[in-house]
Amino acid sequence: MYRFKPELRIPGPAPVPPQVSMRVASPMINHRGREFKGMFPCVMERLKPLFGTENSIYMITGSGTSGMEAAVSNLVSPGTPVLCLVGGFFGQRWADLCRAYEGEVHILQCPWDGGIEPAQVGEYLDDHPEIEVIFVVHNESSTGVLNDIKAISAARGNHEALLVVDTVSSLGGARVEMDKWNLDVVISASQKCLMAPPGVAFLSASPRAREKMAQCQSSRYYFDIARYEKFMEKGETPFTPNISNVFALNEALTILEEEGIENTFARHLLMKEMVREGVKALGLELLVEDRFASPTVTAVKLENADAFRENIRVRYGVEFAGGQGPHAGKVFRIGHMGYATPLDMLTTLAVLEIALEKYGAAVTAAELVMNQKN
Repeated sequence: MYRFKPELRIPGPAPVPPQVSMRVASPMINHRGREFKGMFPCVMERLKPLFGTENSIYMITGSGTSGMEAAVSNLVSPGTPVLCLVGGFFGQRWADLCRAYEGEVHILQCPWDGGIEPAQVGEYLDDHPEIEVIFVVHNESSTGVLNDIKAISAARGNHEALLVVDTVSSLGGARVEMDKWNLDVVISASQKCLMAPPGVAFLSASPRAREKMAQCQSSRYYFDIARYEKFMEKGETPFTPNISNVFALNEALTILEEEGIENTFARHLLMKEMVREGVKALGLELLVEDRFASPTVTAVKLENADAFRENIRVRYGVEFAGGQGPHAGKVFRIGHMGYATPLDMLTTLAVLEIALEKYGAAVTAAELVMNQKN
């Protein structure tokens, strides 16, 4: 299907299916009226299999960072000892948010080209029994790393620290099992694997986390989860929501359900493998090794990466993302999430072949992966 240029191959916002875009144009309705109250709770209920939870899911009108700040503002009082696992730009954002709410911030610094080692987390907690909350990123889109959240959660052992997880760039593209993995807060957003426009974030909290929230002394108003919980009982949000995005998400979830969650995960894994093998065939170096590789975004090392990306955007209408933090200007990132298919990965790799004048190598390697999976 024809898509308007530039073709987005960035780690969000991701392309939106046409039928989802059409739902955004639906006539506006009363957010306190019967129609919204009939739709909104059902949409939140349909998110639960992706979160892997039976807990309530609350929607906040704002970016993914609004969900992150909501988690911090409801859990971190001034002086609360917290541990932030920092292995990329968004792990660092957890630390910045916790400092903004005057938490006592401990940082376990991890390489910005690899995953967080669960054993190190366990050792740190053994040495710091005072830690009350741990903040981590599931899929660090700044580096293309998928962290093993199940193992990180288990590494707590008998330590009572809560575990808060950013799944903004993984939910819908990688498995998340909030209840089975004993996660306490999971946050996400609409604009990545969920195939909806930017504009809403989601938060789910365990009973243990809600107890902690009730004791939190930080000032908050818009982000007060207790308000969201109270209004959710009426099928509403406490403040005017992004109604158009609820329409869009409702349609996007239908697409995901028709594909099947397991098939969706398999598609993302296939796209990851195609891109990685294609990039290797071009003689380029990947930022992270296979065992840490994200199913939704791949980071590729390249000198003058920003000039390379700009040339591709202008000449071929395909937009890659740049590096962040220490990788700024040194890598480009390829998004393969949400509304994307293996065929899209072949065309993406073909553009790289043309730009690098290495015709046929990348697409051939990717086709071999695709044929092996079929």
